[in-house]
Amino acid sequence: MARPGKQPRSGSRPPAEVEGTFRRALAGHGFVRPTATDPGVRPADIHVPAAATRDAATGDTVRVRLSAVRDARRPGPSGEIVSVVRRRTTRFVGSYFEAAGGGWVRIDGTSFARPVSVGDPGAKGVRVDDKVVIDMVRFPSPIRDGEGVVVEVLGPAGMPGIDTLTVIHEFGLPGPFPEGALAVARAAAEAWEDTVPADRRDLAGTVTVTIDPVDARDFDDAISLERIERGHWLLGVHIADVAHFVPEGSALDQEARQRGTSVYLPDRVIPMLPELVSNNLASLQPDRLRFTRTCWIEFTADGVPVHSAVERSAVRSRRRFTYEEVDLFLADPATPRVEMAPEVRALLGRMRDLARILLARRTARGALELVMPEVKIDLDRDGRVTGAHVVEHTESHRIIEEFMLAANEAVATRLHGAQCGFLRRIHPAPDLRKLRQLTEFVSELGFEVDTLESRFELQRLLGLARGRPEEHAVHYAVLRSLSRAVYGPQADGHFALASDCYCHFTSPIRRYPDLQVHRALDRLDRGRRTPVDGLSLLGEECSQLERRAEAAERELVKLKLLAAMAGRIGTEFDAVVTGVEAFGLFVQGLALPAEGVLPKESLPEDVYRHDRAAHTLAGRRPGNTFRLGDRVRVVVARVDLDRRELEYRHAGVRHAAPAPRGRRGTGQRPATRGGPIARGKGRREGRSRRGARD
Repeated sequence: MARPGKQPRSGSRPPAEVEGTFRRALAGHGFVRPTATDPGVRPADIHVPAAATRDAATGDTVRVRLSAVRDARRPGPSGEIVSVVRRRTTRFVGSYFEAAGGGWVRIDGTSFARPVSVGDPGAKGVRVDDKVVIDMVRFPSPIRDGEGVVVEVLGPAGMPGIDTLTVIHEFGLPGPFPEGALAVARAAAEAWEDTVPADRRDLAGTVTVTIDPVDARDFDDAISLERIERGHWLLGVHIADVAHFVPEGSALDQEARQRGTSVYLPDRVIPMLPELVSNNLASLQPDRLRFTRTCWIEFTADGVPVHSAVERSAVRSRRRFTYEEVDLFLADPATPRVEMAPEVRALLGRMRDLARILLARRTARGALELVMPEVKIDLDRDGRVTGAHVVEHTESHRIIEEFMLAANEAVATRLHGAQCGFLRRIHPAPDLRKLRQLTEFVSELGFEVDTLESRFELQRLLGLARGRPEEHAVHYAVLRSLSRAVYGPQADGHFALASDCYCHFTSPIRRYPDLQVHRALDRLDRGRRTPVDGLSLLGEECSQLERRAEAAERELVKLKLLAAMAGRIGTEFDAVVTGVEAFGLFVQGLALPAEGVLPKESLPEDVYRHDRAAHTLAGRRPGNTFRLGDRVRVVVARVDLDRRELEYRHAGVRHAAPAPRGRRGTGQRPATRGGPIARGKGRREGRSRRGARD
């Protein structure tokens, strides 16, 4: 007989077993997200009771046996872990303390509820309250404590730089380059000659420029643009020929593949390639001859691409611009505040004109333009947070973005037409379930929309929200409904860019997939095609390393913001709701973008109902409804640096905003009051300089 609250399943088949990724909740139970067979569909998470989690840790790949009965008190499937297939890591960072005559480490975060025994670590000279790295010898389970060994002492908690070292070790980020890789880079430097080889087209006399952030150290793309016969445009996108300096299969290539991408932390960069290559040999520095791969694209006067070609070349950049300088020019093309030669000034004018045409054409074909402000924290010399500012996405950014997108698409089309295997950038269409939830949410805000399964209806929605108080709430909700872009050889297209054939070609200094695309072009030049075999695995590796880099950056920003908030207990902030759950709200400060939880118990006294699809927590009393994107006034209540938790308290202030135009939703709930600042960066392709200048 089934236990109370359980309903037997029909049939007598043995319970199924599935593989997925485990995450443990603070209460001890956990969830397994099955490995999706279709990248556009997210399978339901499997609940695992605390007693059935074995010794799995968050991030581990596990095998779970589904229960033969369903728990009527909890929706969705449940099961028990059969085995740990693969550990995400065996190394963890935590704080050392002593108790009961032995050494213990309290692991940072909420992955482990109890401390781990490390015995007598005297050989490492560890002191109480030091941050240490341990290697887990025995993972904790519901019936036994964990056991580990201290392998490195990072230093006293709270000291400058310890937070960065913590994240580097926690995520297994690479350290110094091995000698074998450096030897390959040095050999390339010794072989370098400042001349143009016979197998390259000499473009040193062509007017080319680079446009980058003011603090950029490597320059991997330059632009030239001319008007030719019949009023056509000839765009040249010149990309650093990194493949020339990184021989395939060499120690340097193997190291670059293991890194996958450069990692941009708030206070340092961990490069994919040694600085000798990334900041010197391959960097398109002004007035220096540099080897490039040039993608030529001919457009009609109204921006229709009619021909493209890719060739080996050598360029000499005339001018290194910052985005700010170009924006000054765009505001006043005759400005004397930015010095430049007349031919360079004319080039910038042509770039502005063509980019506007290309943006209009992309919009017409259904590309999505998400506006997600990028917030960058300001640090002092010791790496402590002093403030934060919004990085504006100006027209100078859009000019470079349009040209990088055009080059990436042209190269992908070239390789696809030649039937070459190559790593594509794939962005699956959204899951229909998420689109239905999005429709309900925006309808509650007062937006009258048809089915959002159409990219053009999504695009229209974004346009309707532009300039309104609900803008960022809508854009944030759309972003959450989209799938994550990945790398792979399959021709699945890029949904957000409305592109059937797309790849990453423009940043081989900092992304390994781009380097693979360059090599596919090299083989094609020699009359060979890159086989598809092995590209699925490579794409999966690169996608995972990209996610690791993004997660590490977010975690370090979080640590630095938590440290800043620890000195601001009792301080009031304006914040915006970035997530709605049954237990309360996730909110993010506006002055300092620290995200924390606002517990339901802290909200005005009421009985609240959680509507997951509409992203609302609604009380019975008027005004006690909180929705994704609402702006609220909060007080910093509690900061736990070891557990990485920030808790706010509601300050009892709401911000009014005009009611939205259009029809009201069925719930007659108030309109959202503000717009969220996205956690991390807007991940739309092409949004950030590092994230996707593509």
